Amino acid sequence: MPKTNDPRLVSPQCPSLVPVKTIHENPWFSIRNRGGYYTIEFKTPQIAILPIVEDHSIVMIRAKRPVIGDNTLELPAGDADKGETPFIAAARELAEETGIEIRELERFQLLPPIALLVNRIPVFPHIYQIHITQQEFDLRKMHDKEIISVECICFEDVKQMIVNGEIYVSLPIAIISRFFLSKY
Repeated sequence: MPKTNDPRLVSPQCPSLVPVKTIHENPWFSIRNRGGYYTIEFKTPQIAILPIVEDHSIVMIRAKRPVIGDNTLELPAGDADKGETPFIAAARELAEETGIEIRELERFQLLPPIALLVNRIPVFPHIYQIHITQQEFDLRKMHDKEIISVECICFEDVKQMIVNGEIYVSLPIAIISRFFLSKY
């Protein structure tokens, strides 16, 4: 399995900001005051996957998001389970959220990280791109209950949906935009 040499993915981002006071903690993240900067710090690596179907479409999920009262179009994403490598987490999250099972981990290509919210979330998600066949998409299994639908959207429609505001979650927009900019 490929490893990353990108220090943003493996080291704490704000150790010099002291004193550190934990404001809230749960099994998934902590909210801390680090020398006057309030941060959300995840306890496990964060993962996002860009599934490309035969160089014409992107697999996206429509997820229930009760906090904003909407069902958003996003890329499959999540966090690594305790002790799980980011590569294994990417394959698991793809299977859970889309029903597409990929056993060959070498198919997941690690991409450069993208910051989420640089002054509040000192985390760089592990971003993976994977090329899948139409048949792999068509033969997908059931997805988890958080997901309303799994959609295969052609490149031109994805671009138009971003422009129209139908796709509005920032990390997927950044990942997809970088993909299109590098392609063209």
